[in-house]
Amino acid sequence: MARRRLKLVVMVIMMVNFFIFIIISRHSSQDKNDLNKVRIPSKPFWSKLVPKSAYCNRQQQVLDLQNNPVLANYSTADVPDWLNDTSLTSYPCQPNFKVTTQVKEYNSLPVRFKDFLIFMHCRSYPIMVDQPDVCKEPPFLLLAVKSLAPHFDRRQAIRQSWGRAGVIANRTVVTVFLLGNATPGDHHPDLSGMLRYESVRHRDIVQWDYRDSFFNLTVKEVLFLEWIQTRCAGARFVFKGDDDVFVNTFRILDFLGGLSEPKARDLFVGDVITNAGPHRDKKVKYFIPESMYVGMYPPYAGGGGYLYSGDIAARLHNVSRQVALYPIDDVYTGMCLRKLGLAPEKHKGFRTFNIEEKYRSNPCAYKSLMLVHPRTPQEMIQIWAWLSNPDLKCQ
Repeated sequence: MARRRLKLVVMVIMMVNFFIFIIISRHSSQDKNDLNKVRIPSKPFWSKLVPKSAYCNRQQQVLDLQNNPVLANYSTADVPDWLNDTSLTSYPCQPNFKVTTQVKEYNSLPVRFKDFLIFMHCRSYPIMVDQPDVCKEPPFLLLAVKSLAPHFDRRQAIRQSWGRAGVIANRTVVTVFLLGNATPGDHHPDLSGMLRYESVRHRDIVQWDYRDSFFNLTVKEVLFLEWIQTRCAGARFVFKGDDDVFVNTFRILDFLGGLSEPKARDLFVGDVITNAGPHRDKKVKYFIPESMYVGMYPPYAGGGGYLYSGDIAARLHNVSRQVALYPIDDVYTGMCLRKLGLAPEKHKGFRTFNIEEKYRSNPCAYKSLMLVHPRTPQEMIQIWAWLSNPDLKCQ
């Protein structure tokens, strides 16, 4: 009985192996025959590039084509007219009135959008006030503060508090204030004489000759990235933020000192916003019409302030030339990071949307934070005094 069962099992195994052999042989034969067949693709390998409906998206398509190494030797005669737009790289900068016919419903847009679009291709402006020796000794930390010409009190409060240049916690810190021009067309008083005095006295003003406005903060971004490479390329780390924030410089230096070398090299941290897109409500400050941009934004750090490495600064400078300017500067920086294959890292120490009101008068609430927004000049000085007090004890 046992022998019969054994024979049956052996026969079953042999039959299974035989069927497997037949199946494999048939597939192998089919594969050999397929080698001699001509395979016809179901769709074109290189599909025809269709222009995007939104102007900023379309301009990005143009830059992508111009910077595509595969198409470097492609004949311009074979490129559609809309992809042959040389206005993105034209110099010297002149108003590009072609946008009036290229942007849907251009005439109905608010003036700030019209101004941005006409000069969107402009990336280079004359420097009016420079500090060529400010980084003669390469700093460990460069504090770059976006400011406006009339904000004398904010700049002075920063100098007396978190932006105090020199050696802090055995690290060299340099502070510069980034300004555009306060144009008469915006009904600003002439402050040029006061700015010259401020620059001579403090040697920390960097100013370019372009109209300083909310939509031109992206211009300030690309000009600053260029300035870093020419004047302060040796900076190990860069903090870039607004002039109405409080920055805990002590905490930032402590944080940077604890980073590993790989982490330090690719550092970009802040209060990161994800899954966001353009606001379509015209009453919102960040309103963007569909004729300008469609699609989601990449992850980006809120423009109140963020921290990154000098190595990232150099890479941002290089890649920024391949990214079409966008009227919201922190979103634009996120676009540049995406182009690099990077994403900003969220850090809970960055509070660009303030802290709970019940903690705002508590000195210890600021000890573990890196940034809080917004703060008045008086509050900056007060908080700095709290944190500088050696007797401050926090649990």
